[in-house]
Amino acid sequence: MAENIKIYEKFEDMNLNEDLLRSIYAYGFEEPSNIQKKGIIPIIEKKDIIAQSQSGTGKTGCFVIGLLQRLINNNKYNINEAIILSPTRELAIQTNTVASELAKYTKLKNNLFIGGLQNSNLVDNNITIGTPGRIYDLLNRNILKAENVEIFILDEADEMLSRGFQEQINKILDKLPKSCQLVMFSATIPEDIFNIMNSEMNNPIKLLIPKDNLTLEGIRQFFIPMEKEVQKIDTLFDIYKIIKVTQCIIYTNSKKKTEQISYELNKNGFSVNFIHGDIEQSERKEIMNNFRNGIIKILITTDMLSRGIDIQQVSLVINYDLPKEKETYIHRIGRSGRYGRKGSVINFVSHYDITQLKTIESFYNTTIEHLPNDIESVIIT
Repeated sequence: MAENIKIYEKFEDMNLNEDLLRSIYAYGFEEPSNIQKKGIIPIIEKKDIIAQSQSGTGKTGCFVIGLLQRLINNNKYNINEAIILSPTRELAIQTNTVASELAKYTKLKNNLFIGGLQNSNLVDNNITIGTPGRIYDLLNRNILKAENVEIFILDEADEMLSRGFQEQINKILDKLPKSCQLVMFSATIPEDIFNIMNSEMNNPIKLLIPKDNLTLEGIRQFFIPMEKEVQKIDTLFDIYKIIKVTQCIIYTNSKKKTEQISYELNKNGFSVNFIHGDIEQSERKEIMNNFRNGIIKILITTDMLSRGIDIQQVSLVINYDLPKEKETYIHRIGRSGRYGRKGSVINFVSHYDITQLKTIESFYNTTIEHLPNDIESVIIT
């Protein structure tokens, strides 16, 4: 529900700065997505916002365009006027890339601060992008000036406000000026997280999606039943014998399993790599670049890559393991079918996973079909 929010069908209708408009069109945006039609102007108007928008719908573009125009309107160009927080390094890197492109023809400068990246250049840093631990450390040591912050954006807010991050987020919020605008985006907002967000904000505008509308359009969902865990790897081989996929992400629930599956697929001649949180940042970056460039066709990962990572060529997601949390499902399947593109999801379902599959179907009010024998006819590649 969008609380009588005005909808803007074109970027030209939003009274955006000409240099910003030029950057938007150069980046490849032609028309605003649904969340951009509703969310950009309230950000520019300095409103606190709770926005629910699933992965692949242009939410990063929404908050980046909004904050860029807001800062252009301010015409201050102070260091650290805006902070964007992401839960993972990969998502922070991606957000920084989008911000760089959308700010290209403006006077505003953004900078990335994540663990493992030494970056001391704060001279022209109007927009700070990073992960919670790194940003808190810089604020705490007064390297980043908290008093300059006019807008604070929390991406993937449900994860950021979960037990793992909530204390750090609260400490960061305590350092910011009381007048600071708060903008929180997420694909899913459980009630307890919504209450935390709402309590921190000043009469926020709520752009929320009914739970039964969360599943992305254009994504076909299937499952393959199997009696035992050991059948999963053979099933994977069978799928790749039948279909040719441009690029695919395979999700597991453990780091060890990502490595085991990668070993088995590589041994059988597939172009595969894996990524998880224990891998060094430089190596993770190289793997992601190789995947984006098509050098790697199949990427096996844990849920560290389930949130917000935009790899346009991904047409198939395989849940080798069903996610432990039902809210994570929408993030995983958002890797395919991004921003209106078509895609497919195949869920491997053992005897022990049936209850979780039914829970996911019920929660999203969706139907996950049994994968038919003629896989080629239903899988979008």
